[in-house]
Amino acid sequence: MNFEQIYSPNPNFSNRYISPEKLFSYLQDNLSHYIQEIGRSYLDKPIYKLTIGTGAINVLAWSQMHGNESNATHAMLDLLETLDKAPELKEDLLSKIKLDFIFMLNPDGSERWTRLNAADIDLNRDFHNESSKEIKFLKKAVASNKYDYALNLHEQRTIFTTDGIHPATLSFLAPSENIERTVTDNRKKCMAVIGKVYEHLKELIPNQIGRYSDEFYPTSTGDNFIKAGMPTILFEGGHFIDDYTRKGTRKYYTVALYYALKAISELNSDIEGWEKYLEIPENQETHYDIIYRNVKLNTDHECILDVAVQYREIIEEGKDEISFVPFVMEVGDVKKRKGWLEVDCTGKKFVAATKYPKLDAPAEFTIED
Repeated sequence: MNFEQIYSPNPNFSNRYISPEKLFSYLQDNLSHYIQEIGRSYLDKPIYKLTIGTGAINVLAWSQMHGNESNATHAMLDLLETLDKAPELKEDLLSKIKLDFIFMLNPDGSERWTRLNAADIDLNRDFHNESSKEIKFLKKAVASNKYDYALNLHEQRTIFTTDGIHPATLSFLAPSENIERTVTDNRKKCMAVIGKVYEHLKELIPNQIGRYSDEFYPTSTGDNFIKAGMPTILFEGGHFIDDYTRKGTRKYYTVALYYALKAISELNSDIEGWEKYLEIPENQETHYDIIYRNVKLNTDHECILDVAVQYREIIEEGKDEISFVPFVMEVGDVKKRKGWLEVDCTGKKFVAATKYPKLDAPAEFTIED
């Protein structure tokens, strides 16, 4: 039985945006025997850790360290939903591993749909300073147990592809422990797990699996955890064609989470097959969301150029789903980049209140025949 064939999204969370209060209520109503509060955020919201499994291999994972990255929270909810429908798979997996999953490490940022927490701190760059309350709770959780593996779960922007054509729907990383990017045994443990996930997923979403840059970041969480001896695997959920609400990404993120845990249960710290990781193409930064080609501006002299636009995601008060606001990112010769949507404006009119599109401002113009 393949997990992807029985995949079942949790019906209580159909939107990309997850209200923290809704998540808290769901966990308390449905998983109260498995959760415990490990701390409270800057704005005094609870941070919950769920513990499942009876196996000897200890795994720690966390979601929404960046509040506007909900796919991992969805993936854990969907994993539980799917395993409940497949008791044999569930028993096989959870008899070998014990998983501690921290839901929504940054609930304040999750509520506002921002990368930062309520004190405007990036938790993933706060490892040493510990300026945020939330990073202290994560580090305390790590120190409380001897974890064999950790899963650092994130999302990436739509700008990334695997080959300049296909979106990097999922990317993985075995983080570096030093500036030299030495391939240590702990990195090989991570690479072996990622290699097994890649072998499975490359048939499901061919050319859409990438490898995140292994540049060493001295202040980041994953780099420091693996440097301290805990094998830590980075997940990055990305773009899926014509799917900005990331329902496709959500599905394959969940599938990847399952096969990562399965690989962990089978490898049990072995490094067999780690070289497969090196076959994964590295992410390329090649795309904007929209590029308007051959735009003729309303100037006194002839001015024809490209306008590149990227969506910014916001949550508006009273709404239960995020909105996508187009912003101008580049104006001029944008031939080195592609757009997920490209609009040829040859022979069409640029209609706007200003002569030139303003950089880093909303794309308040229309293209008319």
